[in-house]
Amino acid sequence: MMLNIKKILKKNIPTPILVYVLNLYHLIRHIKPLCPRTCPICNYHGPFSHVGFPLGIDSLCPKCFTAPRHRLFYIWLKSKKEVLKEPILHFAPETALEIIFRKKFKSYQTADLLTKADLKINIENIELDRNKYKTIICNHVLEHVNDKKALKEIYRILQKDGYLITSVPIIEGWAHTYENSKIVSNKERNIHFGQSDHLRFYGSDFRNRLGNAGFKKIEEYTAKGKDVVDFSLNRGEKIFICKK
Repeated sequence: MMLNIKKILKKNIPTPILVYVLNLYHLIRHIKPLCPRTCPICNYHGPFSHVGFPLGIDSLCPKCFTAPRHRLFYIWLKSKKEVLKEPILHFAPETALEIIFRKKFKSYQTADLLTKADLKINIENIELDRNKYKTIICNHVLEHVNDKKALKEIYRILQKDGYLITSVPIIEGWAHTYENSKIVSNKERNIHFGQSDHLRFYGSDFRNRLGNAGFKKIEEYTAKGKDVVDFSLNRGEKIFICKK
């Protein structure tokens, strides 16, 4: 389908309607998946679905419903199995990963404040003893909460030489994290932070926040190259491996 922009402009269509028509046209043009992808978690191969806001093209595995960050974590894990040592605490567990971990680990627990999990925990005030876990997994959680409090609590309940495995929405080109306490409505947060329950978009200073919490040895795993295409990953997305 081709759209004759010049003819449309000559009709003096009101601007809001014109914008809607153009958006609909471009959406229809790109609604078809770009190419077959492979999910490393469930081994599905074929077209992926679109998901997210803004819309992520070819982002969702239609078989196990994993997003790019879940597949990135799994790919990293295959090469770093020795890092995940028990006991393990998994905040806001991703379903596909939780299924794998429950089969693999004997001492594995999930935690959340709002949804069903093994432990009902406020990550900003964790009512557990210090030095309790060897590994804590916390993917795309910190942007929802007071991360200064949350990181301090995570560090406290980690054992010596334990690991925090975490990922967040991050814009590496920004030197400073973007947050604004005056932005409180769902609509404003959607516009500014990409989701109604997000409080910030992290900049490259996220590493400083990890360091301020006590983590001094921080490694990174980045989605890049052919893996991005094959497994439909977000270019440049990172996993941070933080050792206490």
